[in-house]
Amino acid sequence: MKAGVLRPQAEIDLVDITQWYAQQGGSALAERFFESAREAIKIIERTPGIGSPRLGQLAEVDGLRSWPVKDFPVRWFYFERVEFVDVVRLLGERQDIAAILGAGQD
Repeated sequence: MKAGVLRPQAEIDLVDITQWYAQQGGSALAERFFESAREAIKIIERTPGIGSPRLGQLAEVDGLRSWPVKDFPVRWFYFERVEFVDVVRLLGERQDIAAILGAGQD
């Protein structure tokens, strides 16, 4: 198991998306999202290679993987490092992920 370390932008993404769900559907929905997002991180920590490299390849960012948040249209983006999982972003699946991540996250 490798610890997941969220970069500052990933933390900001998590807070922003949680607040958006709170505004759209109330605190229960926001809590459900937050717990699902944290559970997704736990899965990545246990098995870092589980994430798909496909979107990283499309964005031309070597080694970038993604893993979905269950029941929500968002994905964690991360790199597997020797000693930890480097979590760089939490993005909505409808965003232009290739453009956002293609600016050089590694």
